[in-house]
Amino acid sequence: MSKIAIVTDSNSGITQVEGKKLGISVIPMPFYINEKLYFEEITLSQEEFYERLNADEDIKTSQPAPGDVLDLWEKLLKDYDEIVHIPMSSGLSSSCETARMLAEDYDGKVQVVDNQRISVTQRQSVLDAMKLVKEGKSALEIKEILEKDKLDTGIYIMVDTLKYLKKGGRVTAAGAAIGTVLGIKPVLQIHGEKLDAFAKTRGVKQAKKKMIAAARKELEERFPDGDFGKHAYLQAAYTKDKEAAQKWKEELMEEFPGMEFHEDPLSLSVACHIGAGALAVAWTHKIDD
Repeated sequence: MSKIAIVTDSNSGITQVEGKKLGISVIPMPFYINEKLYFEEITLSQEEFYERLNADEDIKTSQPAPGDVLDLWEKLLKDYDEIVHIPMSSGLSSSCETARMLAEDYDGKVQVVDNQRISVTQRQSVLDAMKLVKEGKSALEIKEILEKDKLDTGIYIMVDTLKYLKKGGRVTAAGAAIGTVLGIKPVLQIHGEKLDAFAKTRGVKQAKKKMIAAARKELEERFPDGDFGKHAYLQAAYTKDKEAAQKWKEELMEEFPGMEFHEDPLSLSVACHIGAGALAVAWTHKIDD
């Protein structure tokens, strides 16, 4: 049986400390702030990031340098036979495609998974990969299993402000102005590759109801027996506001009793585009179902 290493990036929400405990490698995502390079959690904390974002400093996301990725793979292959590399969705970053191109020179020893996950759903893919390694699956088999299940998930995100979406060119200036004046809370969705608009709601309370209803509808359609806890995980994410996140967690656990639950702060690569005050709910199909 092959000895397999698992690699992901910090968009998964897995910290460096947690990665060491799990026995996996976590590549920190790079950022440029006022043209200076920083790495998520290594030289840039969540707290510092939001302070600088709030100060309207020039923040740009980037992808891991190919040389850093190759160095990590080479180091791991001294002790492991194969690598399963799980980056964030190819629809949200070019880092996945870069990794796939780099892996072509490794004769199948490095398998790059493109199952279009991000944040808590990407984290679950890492945990699933670890489980499959213990079951004796090869790196290629793990890639195929994870990619086969890639559309069996859903994410809904409430954005507190349209400011950063406007800055990133995802909403017009007029649309951003209207959202500010009317107190509109946009709800976005991720199904497959892209981050798309789902609904415009008036206030946080209505946005939460909309997200819960959307997640429930998907779960009911996908698992008509109603035993959601048997078939899927429930997940949540947020940006900056831990108190609001705790309340959101309690609401979700009450709405969906019996489901295994996990919550993380959203990665800075996502937060850069949506700002503080965001809340998200997600569900992910259990691969052994």
